[in-house]
Amino acid sequence: MQEHRYQFRQRLNRVHQPDRRNPLATPSKSEILIENDWRIVVSHSAPPVIWNAARDLQDYLLVSMGVSTSLVRVRRLSATCKNETPTIIFATKDDLPEMGRKLSTPRGYRLQCAPKRIIVCGHDARGTAQGSYYLEDLMNLCEAPILKTQDLVRQPVFSPRMTHSGWGLDQFPDAYLNDMTHHGFDAILLFVRGVDHTTQGYLDFNDLIDRAAGFGLDVYFYSCLKSSKHPGDPGAEAYYGSTYGELFRACPRAKGVVLVGESVEFPSHDQRTTGRPHDAPLENGLPPTKPSPGWWPCRDYPQWVKMVKKVVRKHNRNADIVFWTYNWGWAPRVDRLALLRALPTDITLLVTFEMFDQVRHGNVTHVCVDYTASFAGPGQYFKSEAEVAHHRKIRLYAMSNTGGMTWDFGVIPYEPVPFQWARRYTALLESHRKWGLSGLMESHHYGWWPSFVSELAKWAYWKPSPSIPEMAAAIARRDYGADAAPGVIQTWKAWSEAIRHYIPTNEDQYGPFRIGPSYPLVFHPSLSTSKDLKVPEAWHAWHGNRVVFSTYRPMESEHQSPGPARVQVEIRSLRKMSALWQKGLRSLENALKRMPSAKRPNGGQLLNLGRFMLNMMTTVIHVKQWWLLNQQLLTAKGRYRSQSLLDMMVAVARHEIRNAAATIPLVEKDSRLGWEPSMEYMTDAEHLRWKIAQVKIVLSAEIPQYRKAIVCGRSKFRPSDSRQKSGQNVAVR
Repeated sequence: MQEHRYQFRQRLNRVHQPDRRNPLATPSKSEILIENDWRIVVSHSAPPVIWNAARDLQDYLLVSMGVSTSLVRVRRLSATCKNETPTIIFATKDDLPEMGRKLSTPRGYRLQCAPKRIIVCGHDARGTAQGSYYLEDLMNLCEAPILKTQDLVRQPVFSPRMTHSGWGLDQFPDAYLNDMTHHGFDAILLFVRGVDHTTQGYLDFNDLIDRAAGFGLDVYFYSCLKSSKHPGDPGAEAYYGSTYGELFRACPRAKGVVLVGESVEFPSHDQRTTGRPHDAPLENGLPPTKPSPGWWPCRDYPQWVKMVKKVVRKHNRNADIVFWTYNWGWAPRVDRLALLRALPTDITLLVTFEMFDQVRHGNVTHVCVDYTASFAGPGQYFKSEAEVAHHRKIRLYAMSNTGGMTWDFGVIPYEPVPFQWARRYTALLESHRKWGLSGLMESHHYGWWPSFVSELAKWAYWKPSPSIPEMAAAIARRDYGADAAPGVIQTWKAWSEAIRHYIPTNEDQYGPFRIGPSYPLVFHPSLSTSKDLKVPEAWHAWHGNRVVFSTYRPMESEHQSPGPARVQVEIRSLRKMSALWQKGLRSLENALKRMPSAKRPNGGQLLNLGRFMLNMMTTVIHVKQWWLLNQQLLTAKGRYRSQSLLDMMVAVARHEIRNAAATIPLVEKDSRLGWEPSMEYMTDAEHLRWKIAQVKIVLSAEIPQYRKAIVCGRSKFRPSDSRQKSGQNVAVR
């Protein structure tokens, strides 16, 4: 069945999956069955978070389990605990002090399940809500409204757990907020350019703060406010008061603000930088020889952070000032750590978990770029900064991507590599123990998508919890059936091993791995006219094609082996990755035959995603082969050598046309594939057909014209001839 654009939002708007109940499931003697005579009880004075959670549980029981319960308000919860009517009681430790005596962590809860009486007692209202969602998790795994008799206390490890929107950039409908809190998040990130001004235009910030709070979520501002004054300039405090100060004067209940170099550049006086924003006009028309302040650990960043802190905390004395060192993790250790040692200690340091490590593959060196699941982490950059933060008692957060998505694949909802994610969970938990890591940023602008991966993250980040292998097996049984579950686990194991053969590079993450089979094949001898080739973009996209480099070329750093030396290594590694991915697909195809009919759509959706990701890998291999052949063609000596290289290029192009064509039915089946919040649609059927047309022009016009140029002995090919004769222009927007 074909989906239209954005139809995936219908799935995101549905928090509770209908008809999850297995009619054959029956309770044992030590289990409780929730039936239609049960009621849910809350205090007359319960805050909105508890009210929303109680209504949510009532809806869950009806929609997912077919159980109709009543919702009742009472003035004294303690009296209700003695009533004989089958009841689920929502309380906090203020309501039931003895029940909540062991609760010490915000959002923690105690769950007591006994015949005819279930009590969810939170450390606070958010804890009560999390206890209710835990009841849903247990019943989902059981596939019935059945709970074991138990009495346990559970507490979260990390707070905040924050993420951007995967529904639409800076868009947070209530159902999506509700789903986020079900998955254990407690904060959202909003790009801000000013009061009520986001990347998408106007948004009532205080309305969002109110709605999010009703689901137990805080709102963090991700600053896109540029700074035109140095904090030491005359009038600087008034200036920053009119920007950051005004933001928190208008929205004093915002939780905090995230500050990252490239988005908040200020005119630093550090002479090791240009002192100007990266997008400022060139000075004397010459390229800069120094980094801009957004990409260097400037000596005066502490002064700037203190200024922002001062104007913000005039309006919210507890505002979380989060300083992210993402942009200069590549810089010398001595300069980075000198900055950290000068920062105020009453702010938060945010450090990317896996970036900047130098990794050897065979005889070449790669630098781990942002953001990837291929390396579990932590990287040396994170370790070095975490140690300083721990020593100075600065609160520490990590950019972890554990919402389930990275830039490894740019236009998919999540990466289904659970056992590789588990390695990161383990590393994050160890960082919590070792350096006091307390909070996580779990996605960037690609947002968050509810999946079994984010479920596993939630289980990992609460204690006590079963192990990840135990939970993966339980989720596989729930979603795909007991007979199919072993085959699904084999798929996840193969894919979790495959991702470790992914080599993250800037040219791939800004190129063919960002958009996959819609990525063009540019014929390099015609570079003079093809360099402006742009993938078509939506008029309303924030980033659109600005973050897709259409002309492929290796982008080396000073620590990295040169392109020609490493591209062959990358191709070999990608072939290993593809082989393991295909192995996982075969296991899933076999498992699909064992799935009950009601669960087969789940398997089909995972299979469709897996096939799409394999096609993305195929495109990247083809693009790398294409680049190598282009390089050889540019330096080829002799007519026959050039003609042979052109023949090989034709073969690669034809394979890639078939790969792009095979992707069309995959994206038509799932409207989320090929879309990303900041770019919008980049790999839907329309873009894939555009790419096929672009490659056909190369085959029918550009390469034949180049062949003629070789035969005629012309030293320079004029690609404009092919454009005029083909009657087509492949340069778009």
